[in-house]
Amino acid sequence: MSNPRVRKIADRIQVIVAEMLERRIKDPRLGFVTITDVRVSGDSQQATIFYTVLGSPEDQEAQLASTAAALESAKGLLRSEVGKQLGMRHVPTLTFVADALPETARHLEEVLARAKAQDEAVAAARGEAYAGEEDPYKKPRDLDEDHDEDEHDDHDRDDRA
Repeated sequence: MSNPRVRKIADRIQVIVAEMLERRIKDPRLGFVTITDVRVSGDSQQATIFYTVLGSPEDQEAQLASTAAALESAKGLLRSEVGKQLGMRHVPTLTFVADALPETARHLEEVLARAKAQDEAVAAARGEAYAGEEDPYKKPRDLDEDHDEDEHDDHDRDDRA
């Protein structure tokens, strides 16, 4: 969807559908729906609308099912309103898909919390003693040793010449 015209159509469809769901669609099966994204095909014939439903995790499956049924029954009204407001000759076919983003985010949060707990456990088990020497950095050699080695190097050079 790199085409700017297609992106504008997708953005406009998102606004139109969200406003319609908020103001004109009065289906009791419709929960607290948020339109998260709209993707339009390159030829503007198909529009995939991603949505989430706000609710408790226990009732999430039932709310998603009832909201999907409500959106499916309102699809014709929504498509005709999109066609009116966009003024396009060929109105895109609307497809509603429950967005998996909240579930993915929840899973990532659980993984991060588990990793943090493991890090804290490792930090608690770690002792206060150093793993190696107390001062692991190399010390400069004594000057006398350096002088003796330089003399040996000079003798080796003289023998080679």
